[in-house]
Amino acid sequence: TDLEKLLDRVPAQKNEFGYDPFGMDPQFIKNVALPIIFLYKNYFRCQVYGSHNISDQRVLLISNHSGQIPVDAMMISAAVLLESKPPRIVRSMIEKWVPTLPFISIFMSRCGQIVGTPENCRRLLKQEEAILVFPEGVKGICKKFSQRYQLQSFGYGFMRLALATNTPIVPVCVIGAEEQAPQIYNVKSLARLLNIPAFPLTPTFPWLFPMGAIPYPTKYHIYFGEPLYFEGDANEEDAEISIKVDRVKTTINRMIQKGLRKRKRIFW
Repeated sequence: TDLEKLLDRVPAQKNEFGYDPFGMDPQFIKNVALPIIFLYKNYFRCQVYGSHNISDQRVLLISNHSGQIPVDAMMISAAVLLESKPPRIVRSMIEKWVPTLPFISIFMSRCGQIVGTPENCRRLLKQEEAILVFPEGVKGICKKFSQRYQLQSFGYGFMRLALATNTPIVPVCVIGAEEQAPQIYNVKSLARLLNIPAFPLTPTFPWLFPMGAIPYPTKYHIYFGEPLYFEGDANEEDAEISIKVDRVKTTINRMIQKGLRKRKRIFW
């Protein structure tokens, strides 16, 4: 009941079918929220810092990415829903190949996740939505364990979007996801055959499949930094945009290093 009251407070623009223009279904979110919140509170035991930095207006949440499967996106979304005031539904930007997956594509759509095209993002920001972006993309989530907490190159699209829509950026840091499924090796030939970004080998996957696909119960620490504001032309040359992107990347890297110093243990 408390969860339903919480979700009822989240604004949503719905059409005659009960969905928003991108396919999000608030009732569907209510149905799947309980197991996600169980994972958030009891499995990954998330600790959240700085949730007051998320306003009730449009915002871009820019985070590091890792863990082989996007549990970090799920936990960030749960943190914003449960900890921010007012509660908000986060719209995560997903890769263009995700809609090709049967069942998963519908699930993502009903939960409010959308393909990260500039036009989709602009439309959502005009509606004062909160958008989660992982500028490392596939390079981040598929890192080897030896590369843990090393930020990969950032794309520039999120910065051009922020400039074009005058949207503040809240840097986000996730500590704990890097250890949930440590990749030993990426079988690239098999990934190409299956038309997926990577086929990671971990200490338990695929040897103990399907149980081996379950992420380890690492403890999550999620940090929301102070908003960053940028001015300029969204159509500037890459050299100018890269200066602004580097500021965001440097901020997130500092948050990661600080979070790692504060963390005493991986699992509790």
